Amino acid sequence: MKAEKVLDAKGLACPMPIVKTKKAMTELEAGQVLEIHATDKGAKNDLTAWAKSTGHELVADTAENDVYKFWIRKG
Repeated sequence: MKAEKVLDAKGLACPMPIVKTKKAMTELEAGQVLEIHATDKGAKNDLTAWAKSTGHELVADTAENDVYKFWIRKG
């Protein structure tokens, strides 16, 4: 999936992936996609809930080699 911006949140513990995601989303236009790379196991639940509560869309997520990748489209 094509993303306009990639955020490296690997090695960060909760709540920092959300804090950095929130900041990065302010730099995007509506409809653009942010790709997030995280190693925190709680990131999937946190980012899913955050996207839903803020009107953004979690388009996809994957996990490989203990790195979780998320694609969130700005609402």
